[in-house]
Amino acid sequence: MSDADVAVLLLVRVAVGLIMIMHGLNHWRGGGRIEGTARWFTGLGLRQGVLQAWMSVLTEVGAGALLVLGLLTPLACAAVISVMLVAGLLAHRPNGFFVFKDGYEYVLTLAVVALALAVLGPGRWSLDHAAGIDLTGWTGGGTALGVAVVATGGLLGTFWRPEPKADAGPEAEAEAESEAESEAEAESEVGAEPQSLVAEPAPQNTPESVDQEAR
Repeated sequence: MSDADVAVLLLVRVAVGLIMIMHGLNHWRGGGRIEGTARWFTGLGLRQGVLQAWMSVLTEVGAGALLVLGLLTPLACAAVISVMLVAGLLAHRPNGFFVFKDGYEYVLTLAVVALALAVLGPGRWSLDHAAGIDLTGWTGGGTALGVAVVATGGLLGTFWRPEPKADAGPEAEAEAESEAESEAEAESEVGAEPQSLVAEPAPQNTPESVDQEAR
């Protein structure tokens, strides 16, 4: 492996590692902090939101640091892939592919890059190389992908309990329309301003309001 190849591996490792660290720190110290991140996870259907928030912080910061150092690279890549699988399946999949629509394009890219790193290895400029750890090729890639799939399945099987969506039938819709008409008539009788003109406070501390802050 040439020095150029080693330098490229170092560049990719450090770039992905720093991205993961920044995401973890944002889940911890960002606008929503742990509480906002916990509400976001809860909104995705994951139980124990605070636990999920701290797990995401530790996983992302830990995996990022290992990648920067080039230490236990297949396991670090497995953590990245698992985080991206959870995010892709729960948060981004319903939005389609493109990242500008909040789709899974971005998380898919990071997962594939992490898998490629597990196959190629961290290169000579790494702690794995210094320690004589040589888990690369199909073995490294298989280890990273296998651990990621098992971890993701275990997490979802243990904590994912999405709330069933209420299916409003015709009777419920008719009742709601009737209530809305009654309210409109009552407002017109007392000279109240139309409800659409009354400024309402922005919702606070909802999973949707902390979505971007929590990521």
